[in-house]
This record gives sequence, C-alpha cells and structure tokens, in this order.
Amino acid sequence: MRVLLAHYQEIALKGQNRAWFIRHLARNLRDALAGLDVGEVRLPMGRVEVPLGDAVTIGDVESRVRHVFGLANYSFAHRVEPTVEAITDGVLRDLPRGRAVESFRVEVRRAHKQFPVPSPDLERHIGGRVHDVTNWRVDLSNPAFTVWVEIVPKGAYYHFGKRPGAGGLPSGTGGRVLVLLSGGIDSPVAAWRMMRRGCHATFVHFHAHPFLSHASIDKARELVRVLAPFQLGAHLMLIPFGELQRQITVTVPGPLRVVIYRRMMLRIASALAHKVHARALVTGDAVGQVASQTLDNLAAIDSAADRLVVRPLVGMAKDEIMADAERLGTFPISILPDQDCCTLFTPRHPLTRASVEAVARAEAGLPLDEMVAAAAADPAIERVDWPVLVKSPAGL
Repeated sequence: MRVLLAHYQEIALKGQNRAWFIRHLARNLRDALAGLDVGEVRLPMGRVEVPLGDAVTIGDVESRVRHVFGLANYSFAHRVEPTVEAITDGVLRDLPRGRAVESFRVEVRRAHKQFPVPSPDLERHIGGRVHDVTNWRVDLSNPAFTVWVEIVPKGAYYHFGKRPGAGGLPSGTGGRVLVLLSGGIDSPVAAWRMMRRGCHATFVHFHAHPFLSHASIDKARELVRVLAPFQLGAHLMLIPFGELQRQITVTVPGPLRVVIYRRMMLRIASALAHKVHARALVTGDAVGQVASQTLDNLAAIDSAADRLVVRPLVGMAKDEIMADAERLGTFPISILPDQDCCTLFTPRHPLTRASVEAVARAEAGLPLDEMVAAAAADPAIERVDWPVLVKSPAGL
C-alpha cells in the first residue's frame, strides 16, 4: 500500500502534553489534504501515516504537505507486512532501476523491538539482495542512495528518500496573533516565523488609499496568499490610515510624526486584536534598521499597546531577512514598487530617540480614543481559503 509517511521532531520532546500537539498535527494534515484521494490520518508509533489512493499524485500531496508546520520530514513509502520476505520483495520490486546509482546503503529503524531480526542483520540481508540484483556498490559512510526501512507494530515501511518538512510546531498550538503587514520585506517573514511556532495569524494592513495608489493593498493581498497555506487560511483586515496621518500632521511636530504614526497603528491593532482574540501583536521591526526602530523609539511605540508586541526579527540583519523572504517566496512580491502609508506625510529628519513623555505631550491635542474607535469600528475584512477545493457542478 502506498502511503505518505511523515515524522515529527520537536513535538517528540514535549512531555505530558505531547498527545495534544500530535492531535493538532494530525488534524492540520487531514485538513491540508482535503479533497484529495487519501485515507484517514494514522499515528503508528512516533510517525504519521496517510494512505494514498490511486487517483492522487505525489505532486498533489507534496504541494499540500510542505506547508504543514510540525513535520520534520516526510517520505512517499510503501507499507507491507512486517516480515523479512515482504519487506525484501517490496524493496526489490520498487527499486528505481532506470537511474544510475554509484553507491547505496540500507538503513533500518526498528521501532517495534519485538521484531525478531535485529536491525544490522536485516540491513545486511536486504543490502545483499539489492547488490545481487543491481550490482550497485555498497557505501555505508557516504552513499549516493539510501533504502530506508521502518518497522512498527503490525506493519513495516520502505522508501527511498526523505524530504524536509516545514518544521516548527503545528498551527493553532501557539495561540492567535495579529500581524501588522506593511507590504515590505520584513513583516511577512516575521509572520512566517511566528506561524512556525504554532501561532495562528490574522493580518492587518494600514494603507493610504485614496491619498496614494492601491498598490500596497494589492501587495498585502498577494503576501497573505503566500502565507495562508501555512495555517490553512487567513484573514486580512484593511485599515485606511491616510486621514489619520493628515490629522496627526496638523498637531504633531515633524520629527515625532513617525513614532506617533506607529503608536496609532498599535492602538488600532490592539483594538482589533481584542475582536479576534489575539494575544499579541507582531511586527517586522529589527533594531537599528530605520529611524523608528531604535531602542528608544521602540520603547516609546510599545507603550501605546495594551498587549505584548512580538518582534521575531529584532536581532536579524537585513541580508538574513531577505534570504528568508526569498526562501519563503514573498521577496518578489515585497520588492514590487508601491506607495504605502509610511511614505505619506513623512518628515525628512525623523527623531531617533523619542521618549514616552515627549510623545505623550505631542499626542495631547489629538482625540486618540475617537480616532482609534473610528478606525477599528468596521474594518474591511478579506478571507483567503486554503486549500482551495474545486466543487463539482450541481447534480454531478
């Protein structure tokens, strides 16, 4: 029987709540594979198994599985009876004969310790048969090809390669967060890093339309489409911020405006987080990257929030963040030209060492509660579904 065989790593280190993490992982994997010809998710002794039907391809499954957080690696394997004969016959039958193999080895993992044949003996037996049939050279240190065999109670698997999974912890195990998504390079990477820790992200994008073009909104939508598969769908909130910025420029001195803009965003985000039950706010700040991201300014900005502000990139260099964005697939979107709200009414020389006292004095003339309430009252909300299931026409 053809199966998807997956392994988890960090979850195995959990204590008494390990089963809770595994249940989340199994549920997420089931939901990710919805609509495909697959069987029920099974959990045989430290592994995750999903039977694959005849109508599903490896490409179909891999396009879904590679987004599932919590999986360390996965393989497309065959399940057979746990006997030496069945395992050996299956391996010989499915060996990739059409490719040149310089060297190989057999590696057996015997999770079922009552299996009567020790792992080294089974490796030598299968390896000898493979060598007899193929004449491939055995190399136990640095093989070009590995035959993997895994034995569990009531079953055995063999496969010819492991593929890296998304790692991290299953989506939904870390609580909800609200991500301030700017449309630049940093915030999508920050979101992905929090999602990889099991957090479920809702996204909020502050835009300056109609003062500026619609481009930043379009970018935010595309970025959420890239990120949504990692948590089986996402919501994007769109908040017009241009009019609020105009109000701030009338009252606040130029050098302090960027800090006040950011404080206003955190206030609005905090109000929205309350609505979606998010425990923390997430931003893409890194210390010293721009004027608003000095330690003094970050402290002044954070004092406006009513909950934890998390900055997963805080100690990263720009080239490290860009490398993550390229691997994630958000980089080509983030570098598209746009006009985000940060470019509107921005002073030429922003202050780099704002104090809480100074920003409080600057905000004294603003109707803060009214501004926040109006912005958070009825945000435009868009949903990105994943996986996208194609429904049959009525009657079929």
